[in-house]
Amino acid sequence: MRRYVQVRYDPDMNVLLFSICLVAPTDDVDFARDVLPILSDNCFHCHGPDEGARKADLRLDKAESALRTEDAIVVPGKSSESELLRRILSHDVDEVMPPPDLKRMLTDKQKDVIKRWIDSGAKWGKHWAFVKPKRPALPDVGAGWVRNDIDKFVLSQLEPKDIKPLGAANRRTLIRRVTFDLTGLPPTPSEVEAFVGDQSPAAYEKVLDRLLASPSFGERMAWDWLDIARYADTNGYQGDQSRTMWPWRDWVVKAFNDNMPYDQFTVEQLAGDMIPDATVAQRIATGFNRNHMINGEGGRIAEENRVEYIFDQVETTSTTWLGLTMTCSRCHDHKYDPITLDDYYGLFAVFNRTPVNGDGGNGQTAPVVAYTDEPTSGRLQQLNDRTGELADKISEFELTFFPRPQGKPAGDSERAKGLAKEFRAELMKPVLKRDSKHFGYWQGTFNATAPQYVKWVNELGATFKKRDEIKSRLPRVMVMADSKKRDTFVLKTGIYNQPGRKVSSSVVRGLHQPDDGDVNRMTLAKWIVDPENPLTARVTVNRLWQIFFGAGLVRTPEDFGVQGQKPTHPALLDWLAVDFVESGWDVKRFIKQLMMSATYRQSSEAGAEAYANDPDNRLLARGARFRLPSWMIRDQALAISGLLNRKRGGPSVNSYQPKGIWAEATFGKIKYKPDSGKKLYRRSLYLFWRRIVGPTTFFDVAKRQTCEVKPPRTNSPLHALVTMNDVTYVEAARVFAERIVSENKDDDARIRFAFRQVSGRDASDREVAVLSRKLAELRATYKNNKDDATKLASVGAAPKNAELDASEVAAFTALCNLVFNLDEVITRE
Repeated sequence: MRRYVQVRYDPDMNVLLFSICLVAPTDDVDFARDVLPILSDNCFHCHGPDEGARKADLRLDKAESALRTEDAIVVPGKSSESELLRRILSHDVDEVMPPPDLKRMLTDKQKDVIKRWIDSGAKWGKHWAFVKPKRPALPDVGAGWVRNDIDKFVLSQLEPKDIKPLGAANRRTLIRRVTFDLTGLPPTPSEVEAFVGDQSPAAYEKVLDRLLASPSFGERMAWDWLDIARYADTNGYQGDQSRTMWPWRDWVVKAFNDNMPYDQFTVEQLAGDMIPDATVAQRIATGFNRNHMINGEGGRIAEENRVEYIFDQVETTSTTWLGLTMTCSRCHDHKYDPITLDDYYGLFAVFNRTPVNGDGGNGQTAPVVAYTDEPTSGRLQQLNDRTGELADKISEFELTFFPRPQGKPAGDSERAKGLAKEFRAELMKPVLKRDSKHFGYWQGTFNATAPQYVKWVNELGATFKKRDEIKSRLPRVMVMADSKKRDTFVLKTGIYNQPGRKVSSSVVRGLHQPDDGDVNRMTLAKWIVDPENPLTARVTVNRLWQIFFGAGLVRTPEDFGVQGQKPTHPALLDWLAVDFVESGWDVKRFIKQLMMSATYRQSSEAGAEAYANDPDNRLLARGARFRLPSWMIRDQALAISGLLNRKRGGPSVNSYQPKGIWAEATFGKIKYKPDSGKKLYRRSLYLFWRRIVGPTTFFDVAKRQTCEVKPPRTNSPLHALVTMNDVTYVEAARVFAERIVSENKDDDARIRFAFRQVSGRDASDREVAVLSRKLAELRATYKNNKDDATKLASVGAAPKNAELDASEVAAFTALCNLVFNLDEVITRE
């Protein structure tokens, strides 16, 4: 770094102001930061990792090739003798690089960077994401605004630009922000007032601790993970048969609520079945990699299906934990990142061991595990205990009733030899192994001689029947399991029946190597969460940051490779990654740390100039502001109206949906039938997700067909067609309106009550006046249109208050719907 003295005259103070500036010298070129992106964008297509596309036997992604002494391309310290620079600067269309037909052209600035890099010694480096993160030193910054170490890194980028971060958001905004962020639901008015009234230094932290301990936390966090895991309640494709993967969804919710360490969370989902004495829950966790689509269309080839499923497992795993775009390597070495064909099919071999054969479209394709909830488990345990008691009594009785040598079965008794052949065969088995369909024979044969024996046998049969009936209704969850190793081959252009050379199971060798020889799913899982892995912790903390700040420090969470965006705050990203691992992969601790920072607490009310200078808020000089996701907007409306059903877990439910959606998508084969009662008002997380046409009440959501790690966010007026017209929202407004009219006497009180309940703050006099004028218009409309008023006052399945005037309810329903759609209500401020 170089020091410069800056002199500025201040006419108001009539003084000269001196300041010392630290400026990077012009020849301070960093390969990974400055040169590698230029080479990647313009050169790697022909001179990169992909051996099949490589020209002139030249690799510019490897130092040994670019800096070779024979046929030198780059001569360190001598740009004038370097063929690379000569080709870049050439005006000859037959020599210039990149070739004109590729339509890639270096700017003068980029050419100068290459020249200065060569002249400074052509020092090589590695892409930042492929280097293990190290904990950087904390920046030395002013202490006034800083609340924790995160803020020091943020401030270190603001101070040199003479930008001041904003102060904290007001307390009403802040509690709405943290409550939505941590639970996906709005705070209650009492929770808002309690926080506003609590002026103790620990007030904010107490709110965070309460929300992190809430069962709603797991439901909020699960949504993003379900997008990543491409969770749905059907298989997809034309047949789109249903499946019962919801127990896996509930496992995810519980894991977040229990604050399962993220490394364990990873291992159980990738290889829970391989843990010694694995529990049913750990086996269900592996449903993560059975959430893929299943093709049951006629004419589809089973082996082709099976290969496609493994492709999906490989690519979902790499996107989720490594942030790498491995799909490219199905057909060729990656053109930009150090991922070879052998790496891709080495991972393929890891997953190429399940007994899945690709047949049909059954949503319970083996291997599966039966799921039991606590009440059902308890009932089954009672039945099993009773069968054990009855079996003991029957066995003890048969010792004397069917005398025989010690150790011999009852069927060997002389007394048994006179029985029918098939019944004697039953007596050759232990009691609990006998077929209950034969138990009726006992009654006809021994009722007179051994009535108690017959009674026990009959009860045993009835108990078997009850147990089997329960078991037959248990949901079957598709899980992972290894049966035998299959030979794995590199597939030519990814075609299932075009095998090339044989490969062994492996990881991505360009990152780091596992200690084990044979790589199975457990090896892979441990390799992923190994602290030596340079990607996993970075990818994870970046995605968590994205949840709470609207965008990650790396704006391409799906691509941490050379073509991905560089982190806006690289030192902060590495510090967070290292700290996360050293904390024991503690997710709740990490989230609380983010939220305790001044960076997170900032107001989003910045001036127009701040938004113009940094529209994407890359410098983090203000609080993040973005529209709530559609599923959260729905849950908010239900919560405010009082309709929200907070039941947790269980099978997915059907809420409201326009007629004909499913029928049109399935050629009339599947028709939608909404549930009734409280099921209509379950949280959005529990709505049935048909993979070929998701719930119509949502917009800007993942399609749940493949792994998605970056939620879409658009701004279309069409979204208001949902939030203003969908039955869920209109019914919520209607039920809320009935409450408002019933509990408040005059319009002023009613309007102020509604506004406070929905927004969390008091309406200003001006806002009340605007809403009062609107209410008058609505009253006039519905008093003159009784039929319309009656229809609006009856929307939805929730019982209506027949004692209230329909015109009055309709007017307030429309007003409440308007308030539900206010910008501040559907926006995370």
